[in-house]
Amino acid sequence: MRAEANKRSDYRHFHAITTRWMDNDAYGHVNNVVYYSWFDTVVNQFLIANEALDIERSRVIGLVIETQCNYFASVTFPDRVTAGLRVTKLGNSSVRYEVGIFRNDEETASAQGHFVHVYVDRVTRRPSAIPERMRSLLQTITVG
Repeated sequence: MRAEANKRSDYRHFHAITTRWMDNDAYGHVNNVVYYSWFDTVVNQFLIANEALDIERSRVIGLVIETQCNYFASVTFPDRVTAGLRVTKLGNSSVRYEVGIFRNDEETASAQGHFVHVYVDRVTRRPSAIPERMRSLLQTITVG
């Protein structure tokens, strides 16, 4: 069963990303692994820009435990990319982020997927409750 591509309006936060020549692979389009980098970029940009995560000092850090992506249309350099972000599940120590990748000014996602962060204590690596500041921020982009 094939997923249907989402629309920009399905997402709550957006971040522009510039494609690079090196993102293209031998088949002439952006390689699949680059999309996962874009997923990571939009999530961390959102958290850092809103001061919910300090990558060097925060007591908790997010570890990716699950990831998935569906591809609908090719993206190539020098396309402009916008990553749309939303949260679809917010647990005590875990978050399911969903990301849509939009090429140029298109309204339909060229790719979309998700990843799940489990927040853990930076030192012990044991699951830890999501800090209240981060939880409040994530609620602003939670859908469903």
